[in-house]
Amino acid sequence: MSQPLAGLRILDLTRLLPGPALSMHLADLGADVIKVEDTGEGDYMRRFPPLARNAEGTEVNAAFENINRGKRSICLDLKQPQGRDLLLRLVDTADALIEGFRPGVMDRLGLGWEALSRRNARLVFCSLTGYGQTGPLAPKAGHDLNYCAMTGVLDQIRADGVPAVPNLQIGDLLGGTLTALAALLAALLGAQRSGRGSRVDAAMTDGLLVHHIFPHGDLDAGQVPTAGRTLLTGGTPCYRIYRTADDRHLAVGALELKFWQAFCDAAGLADLRDKHWALGLAPGSAASDEVTQRVAARIRQKSRTDWESLFADVDACVTPVLTPAEALAHPHHRARELVHRRGGVTAVGPLAAIDRLAIAEAPSPRAGEHTRELLSELGLDESAIAAALAVRAAAGVDR
Repeated sequence: MSQPLAGLRILDLTRLLPGPALSMHLADLGADVIKVEDTGEGDYMRRFPPLARNAEGTEVNAAFENINRGKRSICLDLKQPQGRDLLLRLVDTADALIEGFRPGVMDRLGLGWEALSRRNARLVFCSLTGYGQTGPLAPKAGHDLNYCAMTGVLDQIRADGVPAVPNLQIGDLLGGTLTALAALLAALLGAQRSGRGSRVDAAMTDGLLVHHIFPHGDLDAGQVPTAGRTLLTGGTPCYRIYRTADDRHLAVGALELKFWQAFCDAAGLADLRDKHWALGLAPGSAASDEVTQRVAARIRQKSRTDWESLFADVDACVTPVLTPAEALAHPHHRARELVHRRGGVTAVGPLAAIDRLAIAEAPSPRAGEHTRELLSELGLDESAIAAALAVRAAAGVDR
């Protein structure tokens, strides 16, 4: 099968995490992703700690290597006429451009949506930012923690009663990467059908706020969503994390009554079968807390391994809480062919199984590695290519 996005060319001007992760998925789907980096430091995520050693023994940021697989890199100085001209020539060949600068930067460079759409009418121009292109916060800087905080998400993620820093970059990857991916693919389909591109204004805060569904429902019902006291935040015994005898943890997600009753029977707590929210046990109530304490005491009597064995054949939505290393090694993820080792770096994907789709084979590019190749594809002669490469060399890096 031909890859779904084969033949599409994507220009990716972003750096760090959300944008490059977006274009990683596009590369995995077969798009020709061109990573456009500046002629100085380039994407500085390359040098973020922690560093690992690749197959050649070079220190690399393993996360960078993973999310930039399958791409080509060109270095352009967009502050200079020559760099802007070369980008415009790339735009002529592109289906989409992704940028993550603050609002107005691309316009000031003469490379904004209106200018590029006049140049290439079918171009999809995707801006991926924290707060979007409009609104009072649009020009503000931010990071994942800020976006989670501004949307009420962080308030609902608590440890010992106080907001906790999430381990997964929820704002960057779910509010940003996946939201922009869906919108960009829709815009590309629209351009394919109509011959006209469009502008995608994807904001990480928008993506989070749109999907923070249950707390919004609580508010509409006249309730104040309080982390740890609601149905899906630990306020009911059937949906909680419990500590085991060996100080590991068990995730009990027995949300439906049939799963809760199966859990109780298997755990030796049959007398609690009717202590369920669907039968009137109110989340966050004193009665609910009493049942939680009973369950917690029972789970503390066995090790995580013992509970895993006991629930192996019980359909009760009970799983061990795995470490990242355990998750990568788990037979299920291996059977799904999700985990790959390439050049000393762990690559995980693809995002979803589409027939025989596999993740992009090529490793992440060195900064500017494909500059000569791409300029040659644009039809530049050797003297023009040499002049463009000289700009990169002048910045102190020879690619």
